[in-house]
Amino acid sequence: MLRTIDDTRFWDRSARKYAATHIKDMPGYERTSERTRHFLNPSDTVLELGCGTGTTALKLAPFVGHIVGSDSSTEMVAIAREKATALGCENAEFTVAAAESGPDLVGSYDAVLAFNLLHLIADRQAAFARIHRFLKPGGLFISKTPCLSEMNPLIRIVVPLMRFAGQAPFVSFFAAPALEAEIADASFNVLDRERHGTGRKDPRIFIVARKSG
Repeated sequence: MLRTIDDTRFWDRSARKYAATHIKDMPGYERTSERTRHFLNPSDTVLELGCGTGTTALKLAPFVGHIVGSDSSTEMVAIAREKATALGCENAEFTVAAAESGPDLVGSYDAVLAFNLLHLIADRQAAFARIHRFLKPGGLFISKTPCLSEMNPLIRIVVPLMRFAGQAPFVSFFAAPALEAEIADASFNVLDRERHGTGRKDPRIFIVARKSG
């Protein structure tokens, strides 16, 4: 439990700085947003896990019936709520909850989203099981995840040192095929996998999977 508490504190401390940070690959981000909208319907009820400061949830809100953004960081959620109020967005709400814990809202959502989150979760199997329960029959799980094993090997040295110094959260290392296999093993049918980055190499895999079973 200490790890989870420390990670929450890390994100609480980082929230305002994070909110002021510009997206590095805006064309890639826009491509992900466009592809996500392609899989959503105007009547959908959507959950975004690890919503951060709410940028993506608020961007998608006009294209769905209702969207709930959740994050373990109270400060991140506070900023997301401020943004929603400033925009007058009435079909988006934000709540404090971790992907691995909180109430099980069985069969409540047409789609569950997780962007830049899965590598930050220690027990992904538990998270995938909860996501499966959250979804309505045939619902979609849409994610985009940095696969750190595909990045510079030095990151395996640097990140643990930063973690020890309190300058980084928990992260796990895996490649895209392993992540896709985990999602499939959690009773999802993978429908699509893409890379949206504009650089020479993009380690962030976009996966769309449908609930089965």
